[in-house]
Amino acid sequence: MAPRVKFQKEEIIAAALNVVRTKGIEALTAREVGAQLQVSSRPIFTWFDSMEDLKKEVSRMAMEKYRICITEGLKEPIPFLGVWHRYIRFAREEPMLYRLLFLSRADETIGGAAEAMRFSQDLVRDSVMKIYQMTPLQADSYFRNIWLAAFSYAAMIVNGDCPYTDEEIFAVGTELSIAVCKAYKEIPGLAEGSYDRDAIFRKLVNSSSV
Repeated sequence: MAPRVKFQKEEIIAAALNVVRTKGIEALTAREVGAQLQVSSRPIFTWFDSMEDLKKEVSRMAMEKYRICITEGLKEPIPFLGVWHRYIRFAREEPMLYRLLFLSRADETIGGAAEAMRFSQDLVRDSVMKIYQMTPLQADSYFRNIWLAAFSYAAMIVNGDCPYTDEEIFAVGTELSIAVCKAYKEIPGLAEGSYDRDAIFRKLVNSSSV
């Protein structure tokens, strides 16, 4: 009779995810996972042909945790600002998973920052279109601009070098959201890139400040 497999695939993935959450993706080895489970590294290869396969599963689980976080943000009274809040919170509470998803170079196991950004964009597009009455192109452009600012703050947070409080970060998020939304609403062709840049800047420079 074949020996019973003590650990199931899901338990191994969970242990691997715990390694990454505490030590980073670079620390993910069969030995580290075995230590989490208090066994040798052998059970890992009962379910996975290689550590690369396990890394793919860990990346998938990390993305699922991120998806849940962002989905919760969409339930807040102002959905897009809720997403901003949750995104910053994810970086603060899960810095190693944030590094994995957003600060890792794309390869066969990790999609990288561009893929994670597109994933985020797909999650929030419908909400932005509905609430701010934008076209798909405007919504995607709006999201891109706001996300790049949020990404800057999050990168400082996970590197332990962010001088701003969450309240200050959230205030900037509100300012940017208003400014970008106003721009796409009031400047024809902005999202499409067909606007008259020089004319718009001349008008802004010559307008009276309030």
